[in-house]
Amino acid sequence: MRFTAPPASLGGQTLLVFLVAVVTLLLVARLLAALAERVGMPAVVGELATGIILGPSLMGHLLPGLSDWIFPRGAEQMHLLDAVGQLGILLLVGLTGTHLDVAMVRRRKATAARISLGGMLVTLALGLVVGYLLADWISGSPVPDRPLFAGLIGVAMCVTAIPVIAKTLSDMRLLHRDIGQLTLAAGTNDDAIGWFLLSVVSMAATVGLTTGHVVRAAGYLLGFVILAALLGRPLVRRAMRLADRGEAAGPSIVAAVVIVLTGAVITQALGMEPVFGAFVAGILVGLPRAANQAKLAALRTVVLSVLAPIFLAIAGFRMDLTALAEPRVALAALVVLAVAIVGKFAGAYGGARLSGLGHWEGLAIGAGMNSRGVVEVVVALTGLRLGILNTASYTIIVLVAVVTSVMAPPMLRHACARITENEDERLRKIDHDTWNGVPAAGQPTSQPGETA
Repeated sequence: MRFTAPPASLGGQTLLVFLVAVVTLLLVARLLAALAERVGMPAVVGELATGIILGPSLMGHLLPGLSDWIFPRGAEQMHLLDAVGQLGILLLVGLTGTHLDVAMVRRRKATAARISLGGMLVTLALGLVVGYLLADWISGSPVPDRPLFAGLIGVAMCVTAIPVIAKTLSDMRLLHRDIGQLTLAAGTNDDAIGWFLLSVVSMAATVGLTTGHVVRAAGYLLGFVILAALLGRPLVRRAMRLADRGEAAGPSIVAAVVIVLTGAVITQALGMEPVFGAFVAGILVGLPRAANQAKLAALRTVVLSVLAPIFLAIAGFRMDLTALAEPRVALAALVVLAVAIVGKFAGAYGGARLSGLGHWEGLAIGAGMNSRGVVEVVVALTGLRLGILNTASYTIIVLVAVVTSVMAPPMLRHACARITENEDERLRKIDHDTWNGVPAAGQPTSQPGETA
Protein backbone atom coordinates (compact mmCIF):
# COMPACT_ATOMS: atom_id res chain seq x y z
CA MET A 1 0.00 0.00 0.00
CA ARG A 2 1.42 3.32 -1.04
CA PHE A 3 1.14 6.36 1.23
CA THR A 4 1.41 9.93 -0.02
CA ALA A 5 3.72 12.09 2.04
CA PRO A 6 1.88 14.95 3.79
CA PRO A 7 2.66 18.46 2.57
CA ALA A 8 5.45 20.28 4.35
CA SER A 9 4.29 22.39 7.28
CA LEU A 10 4.71 26.16 7.33
CA GLY A 11 8.08 27.10 8.78
CA GLY A 12 11.49 28.62 8.20
CA GLN A 13 11.75 31.96 6.44
CA THR A 14 8.12 31.93 5.28
CA LEU A 15 6.82 31.64 8.85
CA LEU A 16 9.32 34.23 10.12
CA VAL A 17 8.29 36.81 7.52
CA PHE A 18 4.60 36.13 8.14
CA LEU A 19 4.97 36.67 11.89
CA VAL A 20 7.00 39.85 11.40
CA ALA A 21 4.38 41.19 8.98
CA VAL A 22 1.50 40.49 11.40
CA VAL A 23 3.35 42.07 14.33
CA THR A 24 4.19 45.14 12.21
CA LEU A 25 0.63 45.52 10.98
CA LEU A 26 -0.86 45.24 14.45
CA LEU A 27 1.61 47.63 16.06
CA VAL A 28 1.27 50.32 13.40
CA ALA A 29 -2.51 49.89 13.21
CA ARG A 30 -2.82 50.25 16.99
CA LEU A 31 -0.59 53.33 17.05
CA LEU A 32 -2.45 54.99 14.18
CA ALA A 33 -5.81 54.00 15.67
CA ALA A 34 -4.81 55.64 18.96
CA LEU A 35 -3.66 58.74 17.08
CA ALA A 36 -6.95 58.88 15.20
CA GLU A 37 -8.89 58.62 18.44
CA ARG A 38 -6.72 61.34 19.98
CA VAL A 39 -7.84 63.80 17.27
CA GLY A 40 -11.49 62.78 17.57
CA MET A 41 -11.66 60.18 14.77
CA PRO A 42 -12.69 56.52 15.16
CA ALA A 43 -9.94 53.88 15.24
CA VAL A 44 -10.94 52.61 11.79
CA VAL A 45 -9.44 55.72 10.18
CA GLY A 46 -5.97 54.90 11.51
CA GLU A 47 -6.35 51.24 10.60
CA LEU A 48 -7.23 52.11 7.00
CA ALA A 49 -4.21 54.41 6.80
CA THR A 50 -1.88 51.62 7.95
CA GLY A 51 -1.86 49.82 4.61
CA ILE A 52 -1.26 53.02 2.67
CA ILE A 53 1.72 53.96 4.85
CA LEU A 54 3.27 50.47 4.92
CA GLY A 55 2.43 49.63 1.30
CA PRO A 56 4.00 50.70 -2.01
CA SER A 57 2.49 54.19 -1.77
CA LEU A 58 4.89 55.31 0.98
CA MET A 59 7.24 52.79 2.59
CA GLY A 60 7.53 50.75 -0.59
CA HIS A 61 8.51 53.93 -2.43
CA LEU A 62 10.86 55.44 0.20
CA LEU A 63 12.31 52.24 1.75
CA PRO A 64 11.88 49.52 -0.87
CA GLY A 65 14.40 47.15 0.70
CA LEU A 66 12.74 47.17 4.11
CA SER A 67 9.29 46.98 2.54
CA ASP A 68 10.20 43.95 0.42
CA TRP A 69 11.64 42.15 3.45
CA ILE A 70 8.67 42.72 5.77
CA PHE A 71 5.98 42.41 3.10
CA PRO A 72 7.32 40.30 0.20
CA ARG A 73 5.20 40.60 -2.93
CA GLY A 74 5.33 36.84 -3.48
CA ALA A 75 1.94 35.15 -3.79
CA GLU A 76 2.62 32.75 -0.89
CA GLN A 77 3.27 35.49 1.67
CA MET A 78 0.40 37.70 0.52
CA HIS A 79 -1.98 34.73 0.58
CA LEU A 80 -1.10 34.09 4.23
CA LEU A 81 -1.93 37.69 5.18
CA ASP A 82 -5.04 37.65 2.98
CA ALA A 83 -6.28 34.51 4.76
CA VAL A 84 -6.02 36.18 8.18
CA GLY A 85 -7.63 39.34 6.83
CA GLN A 86 -10.50 37.46 5.17
CA LEU A 87 -11.26 35.61 8.39
CA GLY A 88 -11.28 38.93 10.23
CA ILE A 89 -13.61 40.68 7.83
CA LEU A 90 -16.07 37.77 7.70
CA LEU A 91 -16.29 37.66 11.49
CA LEU A 92 -16.57 41.46 11.69
CA VAL A 93 -19.47 41.48 9.23
CA GLY A 94 -21.11 38.57 11.05
CA LEU A 95 -20.87 40.32 14.41
CA THR A 96 -22.32 43.43 12.79
CA GLY A 97 -25.33 41.38 11.77
CA THR A 98 -25.91 40.39 15.40
CA HIS A 99 -26.44 44.07 16.24
CA LEU A 100 -29.14 44.62 13.62
CA ASP A 101 -32.54 45.30 15.21
CA VAL A 102 -34.67 43.27 12.81
CA ALA A 103 -37.95 44.43 14.39
CA MET A 104 -37.06 48.09 13.85
CA VAL A 105 -35.90 47.38 10.29
CA ARG A 106 -39.21 45.63 9.57
CA ARG A 107 -41.12 48.63 10.84
CA ARG A 108 -39.09 51.00 8.70
CA LYS A 109 -38.29 48.77 5.71
CA ALA A 110 -39.75 51.29 3.26
CA THR A 111 -37.46 53.99 4.65
CA ALA A 112 -34.39 51.74 4.36
CA ALA A 113 -35.37 50.82 0.80
CA ARG A 114 -35.79 54.46 -0.26
CA ILE A 115 -32.44 55.43 1.28
CA SER A 116 -30.71 52.51 -0.39
CA LEU A 117 -32.23 52.98 -3.83
CA GLY A 118 -31.75 56.74 -3.75
CA GLY A 119 -28.04 56.40 -3.07
CA MET A 120 -27.49 53.48 -5.45
CA LEU A 121 -29.36 54.66 -8.52
CA VAL A 122 -27.82 58.13 -8.56
CA THR A 123 -24.23 56.94 -8.13
CA LEU A 124 -24.65 53.97 -10.47
CA ALA A 125 -25.88 56.23 -13.27
CA LEU A 126 -23.13 58.79 -12.65
CA GLY A 127 -20.51 56.04 -12.40
CA LEU A 128 -21.52 54.53 -15.73
CA VAL A 129 -21.29 57.93 -17.45
CA VAL A 130 -17.96 58.89 -15.87
CA GLY A 131 -16.50 55.42 -16.40
CA TYR A 132 -17.42 55.43 -20.08
CA LEU A 133 -16.35 58.99 -20.90
CA LEU A 134 -13.14 59.05 -18.82
CA ALA A 135 -12.07 55.42 -19.20
CA ASP A 136 -8.70 56.21 -20.80
CA TRP A 137 -7.94 58.96 -18.27
CA ILE A 138 -8.85 56.78 -15.27
CA SER A 139 -6.66 53.94 -16.53
CA GLY A 140 -3.89 56.16 -17.86
CA SER A 141 -3.97 54.14 -21.09
CA PRO A 142 -6.53 53.07 -23.76
CA VAL A 143 -9.26 50.77 -22.43
CA PRO A 144 -10.21 47.93 -24.81
CA ASP A 145 -13.76 47.40 -23.49
CA ARG A 146 -15.34 50.69 -22.41
CA PRO A 147 -18.83 49.33 -21.52
CA LEU A 148 -17.34 46.65 -19.27
CA PHE A 149 -14.99 49.16 -17.64
CA ALA A 150 -17.86 51.63 -17.12
CA GLY A 151 -19.97 48.86 -15.57
CA LEU A 152 -17.29 48.09 -13.00
CA ILE A 153 -16.79 51.80 -12.16
CA GLY A 154 -20.56 52.17 -11.72
CA VAL A 155 -20.72 49.19 -9.35
CA ALA A 156 -17.69 50.43 -7.38
CA MET A 157 -19.23 53.87 -6.91
CA CYS A 158 -22.73 52.73 -5.90
CA VAL A 159 -21.81 50.25 -3.15
CA THR A 160 -21.76 50.94 0.57
CA ALA A 161 -19.30 49.28 2.97
CA ILE A 162 -21.10 47.39 5.71
CA PRO A 163 -17.78 46.36 7.37
CA VAL A 164 -16.40 49.90 7.61
CA ILE A 165 -19.79 51.37 8.56
CA ALA A 166 -20.05 48.71 11.25
CA LYS A 167 -16.56 49.42 12.58
CA THR A 168 -17.18 53.18 12.49
CA LEU A 169 -20.55 52.92 14.24
CA SER A 170 -19.04 50.56 16.80
CA ASP A 171 -16.05 52.84 17.45
CA MET A 172 -18.39 55.82 17.83
CA ARG A 173 -20.93 53.85 19.92
CA LEU A 174 -23.75 54.57 17.49
CA LEU A 175 -24.92 51.03 16.74
CA HIS A 176 -27.82 51.43 19.17
CA ARG A 177 -29.12 54.62 17.52
CA ASP A 178 -31.97 54.46 14.99
CA ILE A 179 -29.67 56.23 12.53
CA GLY A 180 -27.10 53.46 12.92
CA GLN A 181 -29.73 50.76 12.50
CA LEU A 182 -31.24 52.41 9.40
CA THR A 183 -27.77 52.87 7.91
CA LEU A 184 -26.99 49.18 8.44
CA ALA A 185 -30.36 48.15 6.97
CA ALA A 186 -29.96 50.37 3.91
CA GLY A 187 -26.34 49.27 3.58
CA THR A 188 -27.48 45.64 3.59
CA ASN A 189 -29.78 46.38 0.65
CA ASP A 190 -26.87 48.10 -1.10
CA ASP A 191 -24.63 45.12 -0.50
CA ALA A 192 -27.17 42.63 -1.83
CA ILE A 193 -27.73 44.65 -5.01
CA GLY A 194 -24.01 45.41 -5.27
CA TRP A 195 -22.99 41.73 -5.11
CA PHE A 196 -25.60 40.96 -7.76
CA LEU A 197 -24.30 43.72 -10.06
CA LEU A 198 -20.70 42.62 -9.47
CA SER A 199 -21.69 39.06 -10.39
CA VAL A 200 -23.20 40.38 -13.63
CA VAL A 201 -20.01 42.33 -14.48
CA SER A 202 -17.86 39.29 -13.65
CA MET A 203 -19.97 37.10 -15.92
CA ALA A 204 -19.71 39.64 -18.72
CA ALA A 205 -15.91 39.61 -18.38
CA THR A 206 -15.55 35.82 -18.29
CA VAL A 207 -18.36 33.91 -20.01
CA GLY A 208 -20.31 36.78 -21.57
CA LEU A 209 -23.56 38.39 -20.46
CA THR A 210 -26.79 36.54 -21.20
CA THR A 211 -30.30 36.63 -19.78
CA GLY A 212 -29.76 33.19 -18.27
CA HIS A 213 -26.71 34.33 -16.31
CA VAL A 214 -28.53 37.35 -14.89
CA VAL A 215 -31.59 35.30 -13.91
CA ARG A 216 -29.37 32.68 -12.26
CA ALA A 217 -27.49 35.29 -10.20
CA ALA A 218 -30.77 36.89 -9.04
CA GLY A 219 -32.23 33.46 -8.23
CA TYR A 220 -29.25 32.51 -6.09
CA LEU A 221 -29.46 35.75 -4.14
CA LEU A 222 -33.20 35.50 -3.50
CA GLY A 223 -33.00 31.77 -2.78
CA PHE A 224 -30.29 32.24 -0.17
CA VAL A 225 -32.29 34.91 1.70
CA ILE A 226 -35.46 32.75 1.66
CA LEU A 227 -33.52 29.67 2.81
CA ALA A 228 -31.97 31.65 5.65
CA ALA A 229 -35.36 32.94 6.80
CA LEU A 230 -37.25 29.63 6.60
CA LEU A 231 -34.63 26.99 7.41
CA GLY A 232 -31.63 28.86 8.79
CA ARG A 233 -33.50 30.71 11.52
CA PRO A 234 -34.78 27.65 13.49
CA LEU A 235 -31.51 25.76 12.96
CA VAL A 236 -29.38 28.65 14.23
CA ARG A 237 -31.65 29.20 17.22
CA ARG A 238 -31.41 25.53 18.18
CA ALA A 239 -27.63 25.40 17.68
CA MET A 240 -27.01 28.50 19.79
CA ARG A 241 -29.32 27.29 22.57
CA LEU A 242 -27.40 24.01 22.75
CA ALA A 243 -24.10 25.90 22.88
CA ASP A 244 -25.40 28.27 25.58
CA ARG A 245 -26.47 25.51 28.00
CA GLY A 246 -23.25 25.65 30.02
CA GLU A 247 -21.75 28.62 31.83
CA ALA A 248 -18.56 28.73 29.73
CA ALA A 249 -18.48 31.14 26.78
CA GLY A 250 -16.29 28.91 24.58
CA PRO A 251 -19.03 26.72 23.03
CA SER A 252 -21.16 29.78 22.23
CA ILE A 253 -18.23 31.53 20.53
CA VAL A 254 -17.40 28.43 18.46
CA ALA A 255 -21.03 27.99 17.43
CA ALA A 256 -21.33 31.65 16.36
CA VAL A 257 -18.09 31.49 14.35
CA VAL A 258 -19.14 28.26 12.62
CA ILE A 259 -22.56 29.70 11.72
CA VAL A 260 -21.10 32.94 10.33
CA LEU A 261 -18.46 31.12 8.28
CA THR A 262 -21.05 28.62 7.01
CA GLY A 263 -23.10 31.51 5.66
CA ALA A 264 -19.96 32.79 3.92
CA VAL A 265 -19.27 29.32 2.49
CA ILE A 266 -22.76 29.07 0.99
CA THR A 267 -22.70 32.46 -0.76
CA GLN A 268 -19.13 31.90 -1.98
CA ALA A 269 -20.18 28.53 -3.44
CA LEU A 270 -23.11 30.23 -5.19
CA GLY A 271 -20.79 32.73 -6.87
CA MET A 272 -21.66 35.65 -4.58
CA GLU A 273 -19.34 37.41 -2.16
CA PRO A 274 -18.86 35.58 1.18
CA VAL A 275 -19.35 38.76 3.26
CA PHE A 276 -23.02 38.83 2.29
CA GLY A 277 -23.54 35.31 3.64
CA ALA A 278 -21.62 36.15 6.80
CA PHE A 279 -23.82 39.19 7.42
CA VAL A 280 -27.07 37.26 6.95
CA ALA A 281 -25.79 34.49 9.23
CA GLY A 282 -24.86 37.09 11.85
CA ILE A 283 -28.41 38.47 11.72
CA LEU A 284 -29.72 34.98 12.51
CA VAL A 285 -27.37 34.69 15.49
CA GLY A 286 -28.52 38.07 16.80
CA LEU A 287 -32.26 37.40 16.54
CA PRO A 288 -34.22 37.42 19.81
CA ARG A 289 -34.17 34.10 21.68
CA ALA A 290 -31.22 32.85 19.61
CA ALA A 291 -27.85 33.49 21.29
CA ASN A 292 -26.72 34.66 24.71
CA GLN A 293 -25.04 37.80 23.39
CA ALA A 294 -23.06 38.46 26.56
CA LYS A 295 -21.05 35.28 25.90
CA LEU A 296 -19.87 36.67 22.55
CA ALA A 297 -18.14 39.69 24.13
CA ALA A 298 -14.71 38.03 24.05
CA LEU A 299 -15.11 37.23 20.34
CA ARG A 300 -16.01 40.84 19.61
CA THR A 301 -12.90 42.05 21.41
CA VAL A 302 -10.57 39.79 19.40
CA VAL A 303 -12.22 40.58 16.07
CA LEU A 304 -12.39 44.35 16.56
CA SER A 305 -8.93 44.68 18.11
CA VAL A 306 -6.87 42.12 16.15
CA LEU A 307 -8.42 40.54 13.06
CA ALA A 308 -10.33 43.50 11.55
CA PRO A 309 -7.34 45.90 11.73
CA ILE A 310 -5.22 43.38 9.81
CA PHE A 311 -7.73 43.25 6.97
CA LEU A 312 -8.18 47.02 6.86
CA ALA A 313 -4.40 47.47 6.70
CA ILE A 314 -3.96 44.87 3.95
CA ALA A 315 -6.58 46.68 1.83
CA GLY A 316 -4.12 49.52 1.16
CA PHE A 317 -1.24 47.27 0.12
CA ARG A 318 -2.26 47.01 -3.51
CA MET A 319 -2.58 50.78 -3.89
CA ASP A 320 0.15 52.85 -5.48
CA LEU A 321 -0.46 56.57 -5.05
CA THR A 322 2.55 57.34 -7.25
CA ALA A 323 0.27 56.51 -10.19
CA LEU A 324 -1.47 59.83 -9.47
CA ALA A 325 1.69 61.69 -10.48
CA GLU A 326 0.39 61.62 -14.06
CA PRO A 327 -1.83 64.74 -14.47
CA ARG A 328 -4.59 63.01 -16.45
CA VAL A 329 -4.91 60.23 -13.87
CA ALA A 330 -4.90 62.73 -10.99
CA LEU A 331 -7.63 64.81 -12.64
CA ALA A 332 -9.71 61.71 -13.31
CA ALA A 333 -9.29 60.69 -9.67
CA LEU A 334 -10.66 64.06 -8.51
CA VAL A 335 -13.65 63.74 -10.85
CA VAL A 336 -14.42 60.18 -9.75
CA LEU A 337 -14.07 61.12 -6.07
CA ALA A 338 -16.32 64.19 -6.41
CA VAL A 339 -19.00 62.32 -8.33
CA ALA A 340 -18.91 59.40 -5.88
CA ILE A 341 -19.29 61.64 -2.83
CA VAL A 342 -21.94 63.99 -4.21
CA GLY A 343 -23.98 61.23 -5.86
CA LYS A 344 -24.12 58.91 -2.86
CA PHE A 345 -24.65 61.64 -0.31
CA ALA A 346 -27.35 63.39 -2.29
CA GLY A 347 -29.17 60.15 -3.13
CA ALA A 348 -29.18 58.81 0.45
CA TYR A 349 -30.09 62.23 1.90
CA GLY A 350 -32.93 62.56 -0.60
CA GLY A 351 -34.25 59.08 0.25
CA ALA A 352 -34.15 59.91 3.97
CA ARG A 353 -36.00 63.20 3.52
CA LEU A 354 -38.63 61.57 1.30
CA SER A 355 -39.23 59.10 4.15
CA GLY A 356 -40.03 61.91 6.57
CA LEU A 357 -36.71 62.02 8.41
CA GLY A 358 -35.33 65.35 9.56
CA HIS A 359 -32.44 67.35 8.12
CA TRP A 360 -29.84 66.14 10.61
CA GLU A 361 -31.02 62.54 10.34
CA GLY A 362 -30.68 62.79 6.56
CA LEU A 363 -27.17 64.21 6.90
CA ALA A 364 -26.15 61.42 9.30
CA ILE A 365 -27.48 58.70 7.01
CA GLY A 366 -25.90 60.35 3.96
CA ALA A 367 -22.55 60.42 5.76
CA GLY A 368 -22.80 56.77 6.79
CA MET A 369 -23.94 55.52 3.39
CA ASN A 370 -21.16 57.48 1.69
CA SER A 371 -18.54 55.19 3.25
CA ARG A 372 -17.32 52.70 0.60
CA GLY A 373 -14.51 51.02 2.55
CA VAL A 374 -13.67 47.38 2.05
CA VAL A 375 -16.66 46.58 -0.19
CA GLU A 376 -15.33 48.92 -2.84
CA VAL A 377 -11.90 47.38 -2.29
CA VAL A 378 -13.40 43.94 -2.99
CA VAL A 379 -14.95 45.29 -6.20
CA ALA A 380 -11.61 46.82 -7.17
CA LEU A 381 -9.74 43.59 -6.44
CA THR A 382 -12.25 41.68 -8.57
CA GLY A 383 -11.71 44.13 -11.43
CA LEU A 384 -7.95 43.77 -11.05
CA ARG A 385 -8.18 39.97 -11.07
CA LEU A 386 -10.41 39.97 -14.17
CA GLY A 387 -8.08 42.33 -16.02
CA ILE A 388 -10.68 45.12 -16.24
CA LEU A 389 -8.60 47.45 -14.06
CA ASN A 390 -4.91 48.28 -14.02
CA THR A 391 -2.83 49.70 -11.17
CA ALA A 392 -3.89 53.30 -11.84
CA SER A 393 -7.64 52.63 -12.01
CA TYR A 394 -7.43 50.29 -9.01
CA THR A 395 -5.66 53.00 -7.01
CA ILE A 396 -8.36 55.55 -7.87
CA ILE A 397 -11.17 53.25 -6.75
CA VAL A 398 -9.44 52.34 -3.47
CA LEU A 399 -8.65 56.03 -2.93
CA VAL A 400 -12.39 56.76 -3.12
CA ALA A 401 -12.97 53.97 -0.58
CA VAL A 402 -10.42 55.42 1.84
CA VAL A 403 -11.44 59.08 1.50
CA THR A 404 -15.17 58.40 1.87
CA SER A 405 -14.51 56.19 4.90
CA VAL A 406 -12.42 58.92 6.51
CA MET A 407 -15.10 61.54 5.78
CA ALA A 408 -17.92 59.61 7.44
CA PRO A 409 -16.96 59.82 11.15
CA PRO A 410 -16.74 63.60 11.63
CA MET A 411 -19.93 64.16 9.65
CA LEU A 412 -21.73 61.44 11.64
CA ARG A 413 -20.56 62.89 14.92
CA HIS A 414 -21.63 66.41 13.92
CA ALA A 415 -25.10 65.31 12.80
CA CYS A 416 -25.84 62.77 15.56
CA ALA A 417 -24.97 65.30 18.26
CA ARG A 418 -28.03 67.24 17.09
CA ILE A 419 -30.43 64.27 17.15
CA THR A 420 -32.13 63.54 20.48
CA GLU A 421 -31.79 59.97 21.74
CA ASN A 422 -35.19 58.31 22.23
CA GLU A 423 -36.26 55.69 24.76
CA ASP A 424 -35.93 52.74 22.33
CA GLU A 425 -32.36 53.78 21.62
CA ARG A 426 -31.53 53.98 25.33
CA LEU A 427 -32.91 50.47 25.90
CA ARG A 428 -31.02 49.19 22.86
CA LYS A 429 -27.82 50.75 24.22
CA ILE A 430 -28.20 48.83 27.47
CA ASP A 431 -28.53 45.59 25.48
CA HIS A 432 -25.48 46.39 23.34
CA ASP A 433 -23.39 47.29 26.38
CA THR A 434 -24.39 44.02 28.02
CA TRP A 435 -23.44 42.04 24.89
CA ASN A 436 -20.05 43.75 24.75
CA GLY A 437 -19.29 43.28 28.45
CA VAL A 438 -19.55 47.01 29.26
CA PRO A 439 -20.46 47.49 32.94
CA ALA A 440 -23.41 49.56 34.03
CA ALA A 441 -22.98 53.25 34.66
CA GLY A 442 -20.93 53.99 37.73
CA GLN A 443 -19.05 50.68 37.70
CA PRO A 444 -15.36 50.58 36.76
CA THR A 445 -14.31 48.74 33.66
CA SER A 446 -11.78 45.93 33.91
CA GLN A 447 -10.17 46.95 30.62
CA PRO A 448 -10.41 50.72 30.27
CA GLY A 449 -8.42 50.87 27.05
CA GLU A 450 -10.51 48.38 25.15
CA THR A 451 -12.43 49.55 22.08
CA ALA A 452 -16.10 48.54 22.06
